[in-house]
Amino acid sequence: SSLPFSSFSPIFLPLSLSPLLPLLPLFTPRSHDSFSFWVDVKAPVGPDQKAIVKYLATAFRFVSKKVMKKWSMTQNLTFKEQLDAGIRYFDLRVSSKPGESGTEIYFIHGLFGHKVRDGLSDINSFLDAHGKEMVFLDFNHHYAMGMEHHTYLINMLQEVFGPKLCKIGVVEEITLDYLWENKYQVIVFYHHPSAESCPLIWPGNKCPAPWANTTDTTKLFQFLETTLGERAKMGSFHVTQAILTPRVKTIVKGLVKGLRNYLVERNLPIILTWVETQKPGVDGINIITSDFVELTDFANTVINLNNLLLNEQDRRKT
Repeated sequence: SSLPFSSFSPIFLPLSLSPLLPLLPLFTPRSHDSFSFWVDVKAPVGPDQKAIVKYLATAFRFVSKKVMKKWSMTQNLTFKEQLDAGIRYFDLRVSSKPGESGTEIYFIHGLFGHKVRDGLSDINSFLDAHGKEMVFLDFNHHYAMGMEHHTYLINMLQEVFGPKLCKIGVVEEITLDYLWENKYQVIVFYHHPSAESCPLIWPGNKCPAPWANTTDTTKLFQFLETTLGERAKMGSFHVTQAILTPRVKTIVKGLVKGLRNYLVERNLPIILTWVETQKPGVDGINIITSDFVELTDFANTVINLNNLLLNEQDRRKT
């Protein structure tokens, strides 16, 4: 069978897109801070936070951490649930836990999440059960990590996924047919020079993800369209971050409500409407990010846009 890269979930099966088509033009759904469906309010505040936040968390303890939790969590679905919903690209931020002995690595977004190994094992179990599935893992932020931590994490990736890891290659030549033939199921991007010597870990510059850093949807769309127009024509994947980022005053105004109820729920339908006007292809969107992917039919909307590529293929045949 032949299906678009972003349509691997059994519930999304447009079956006529050529497996010889490179992954680069395909429209792929990505979750933002993919691991943040659970954070530990009992653990120390993460090293990704400013000193004032750490002070307040220490001074006010559980009250401040409960507020942080509402603004740190950008997803409700577990990795398995996100995979079942069609998400195929995971945004991962990781850290050691200061004061803890050893080299254990955790997911982090303000507060610490699960151990990275546990999350990777969940993803690998899904891939074991679905031999033609494929995912992107983007390790784009690293905190409180020395070389020993990076070595531990890079070795962990190879231990968990083994031959599923796709070796570094020419982006335009990475097709479904190529992946299936080699039984590759995972492409890992690593935004740190410690992985440069590993042929199985792709450098972060192969997948840029420009960030609008705004709470205004108009400014967001202007930024996304500008950066999409500046997208390199060859040599890399590209992430469109269709997300709003809270400022300090945003958090103060919506302190009790949290990110989902105060900022995301009212704006996500507007963002999805914009997504529906986009097109896949070399000049279009490749990978697109959302918070709380279950609030709208995000993954299905993104995946169905690949039908535009199918229509283009049909026109070429005729």
